Amino acid sequence: MSATSEHSGDQPSAFVRKQRPWYSRVNWIAVVAAIFVLLLLLQMIRVQVDLAQAGKAYPPTYWALQFSNGLVLGGVYALIALGYTLVYGILFMINFAHGEIVMFGAYAGFFVLAACDALGFTKSNQVATLLLVFGAGMLVSMLMGVGLERIAYRPLRNAPRLVPLITAIGASVFLQETSRLIFGAPIRVYVKPPLLQGAFTLPGNISIPTTGVFVILSSLVLMVLLYWLVQRTTTGRAMRAVATNKEAAALMGVSVDRIIVITFAIGSILAGAAGVMLGFHNSQINSTMGFFPGIKAFTAAVLGGIGNIPGAMLGGLILGLAEALGPSLLGIPSQYKDVIAFTLLVLVLIFRPQGILGEHLGAEKA
Repeated sequence: MSATSEHSGDQPSAFVRKQRPWYSRVNWIAVVAAIFVLLLLLQMIRVQVDLAQAGKAYPPTYWALQFSNGLVLGGVYALIALGYTLVYGILFMINFAHGEIVMFGAYAGFFVLAACDALGFTKSNQVATLLLVFGAGMLVSMLMGVGLERIAYRPLRNAPRLVPLITAIGASVFLQETSRLIFGAPIRVYVKPPLLQGAFTLPGNISIPTTGVFVILSSLVLMVLLYWLVQRTTTGRAMRAVATNKEAAALMGVSVDRIIVITFAIGSILAGAAGVMLGFHNSQINSTMGFFPGIKAFTAAVLGGIGNIPGAMLGGLILGLAEALGPSLLGIPSQYKDVIAFTLLVLVLIFRPQGILGEHLGAEKA
């Protein structure tokens, strides 16, 4: 037997390789995703056509209000998601107690607001009151986040990945029960200053609550400041270095422990601001208020790309809009908005685990 024939027996020829069935080269995951999106769009169109034929179509003012509600929810989710993505980018762990940090910030803001209202300071100095309320919420949340890192997470930094995760879940339950024992189970009501009462009327008789506009603008300002800090400052450069390689960053003179503390502090400050925003927008807080926003923010972080700051912002806005607009578009009760959020999480984990703006993870981070 010739050498040519021997080689051809060991290695399939180019002609043989070209004869593979066409369906073996199709990305079936992409096909399934495209079919699902198409069916979803068809369902939306069918629902809206049926409503129009029945004379029950939603007016433009309704869609404008829902869109603004989605932006408000998205802004809050994005602020909380930034805490998740910052911690994951540095430590590669999910801080499931982050929602409780939001809750403590909301309580701190509530008590400062109640004190200002009792002293008559709210009506005479509304801007100063808002600054005090937000400052108290951010400060308490920052202390909670830094304390949690020092007590619960730092001793387990070199432990297997599952151990800090279980610790975070335990810390979440502990903080929930602690707040219930300290603050009580009854719902607390935020009293809005006159500055945040009423609504803005846009052309077309579209009314948007003042708190909604305030939350949207505040969220955007905080997110832009965070992005500037991470991309343009020495501390941000050190954070990115530690996220890339802790050992190399330490050899270059970066204090890894200090950067980790700063990361927890920044994420907790944003969480405290989000807690106060939720208090003003929803007017009610309790000891369990941080659980669902925390899970939704985790969903937003995964949706945009965990560890990616612009991705967390984008994921939060997409999730907020999906929750606000999805039930009406699909013709389902608004109580099922949580189903929409967690369905998005499942679909992202199946079809694009790295998220919309995320990158493929290396073996070290996976």
